[in-house]
Amino acid sequence: MSDPLTSPQAPSEKPRLVVGISGASGVVYGLRALDACRELGVESHLVLTKSAVLTLSQETGFSVGEVNEKADIVHRVGDIGAAIASGSYRTLGMIIAPCSVRTMSEIATGVTASLLTRAADVTLKERRPLVLMVRETPLHLGHLRTMTKLAEMGAVIAPPLPAFYAKPRSIAEMVDQSVGRALDLFGLSWRPVRRWGEDLATITGEA
Repeated sequence: MSDPLTSPQAPSEKPRLVVGISGASGVVYGLRALDACRELGVESHLVLTKSAVLTLSQETGFSVGEVNEKADIVHRVGDIGAAIASGSYRTLGMIIAPCSVRTMSEIATGVTASLLTRAADVTLKERRPLVLMVRETPLHLGHLRTMTKLAEMGAVIAPPLPAFYAKPRSIAEMVDQSVGRALDLFGLSWRPVRRWGEDLATITGEA
């Protein structure tokens, strides 16, 4: 049994995960993270930025209302007094999927201007996993230095790169593999993930 003094949440509590969706391309990653939480019995706390709403309309057929229905609890991006803005509110951590360069940079400076980045800052100060699915390419030196700073602060930089070894048959499978591997970082095992040595045969040979 987990030690309640060291665990992000007490064993008796339903696990909670904060899911942030910023305005970068790839809003589907956040949507599937919400779906995964529902399937895994994890209470999802959604923060959707204004820029994400624009991306949502460009990349999907979902309305904001339909996205909100995927989450257990929805927080307004301007509500800096929300529960997830306090370190005393225990969660497994936070994933931002996708994470824009602007969001990443704001977190790195510690000058948080919205609930999205405030919640991320709280996650870092409480030493909980903060997973940033950064969507940008190519990366200039400023981007790389910001990522280095975030990694030194304790964040995990997890760009949603395709795992071709899993032999995906569709974009949906590629998305799910990336989301599932990100959720692994919170100790959550999601069914769609194809794992090397389990679902996938290993390659043996001599060096």
